[in-house]
Amino acid sequence: MNATETIFALALASNDQQQHNFTFAYEQLAGLGEVEFSSIYKIPCRDGIGADYWNSACLLKSRLNFDEVNATLKQLEQQSGRIRPSHQITLDIDVIAWGKTLQTMQFNPKKLPLALDVKIPLFDLWQHPDLDHDQKMKYPVITM
Repeated sequence: MNATETIFALALASNDQQQHNFTFAYEQLAGLGEVEFSSIYKIPCRDGIGADYWNSACLLKSRLNFDEVNATLKQLEQQSGRIRPSHQITLDIDVIAWGKTLQTMQFNPKKLPLALDVKIPLFDLWQHPDLDHDQKMKYPVITM
């Protein structure tokens, strides 16, 4: 990895036009650097209001800094038609952690404590103790 690159652990979610919005997000994220995506899981809405979500995670290696990545993610949400507040989420992408290596990643304090719908897909890519969860709970995996 180039010394100027940072690894960003991202959480993605959508419960409105999921296939369209995930395809859009994956294409756009691939343009920001080297990406690795988790499986996509169908997980019920956290508050029980609204449709089930597609949830996935991504490890993005990029030369962009945190502020640039975060601003780009919010722009992608807006381009997808995201309306706040709403229970119909076209696209939600959050920076969960970042660092130079997986061993030196720092969690985004604004996203703590981590929700199960973040932990499950991110654990596919990064087996950090804070991402551990009850593996007996199985959620459907979506294939695009």
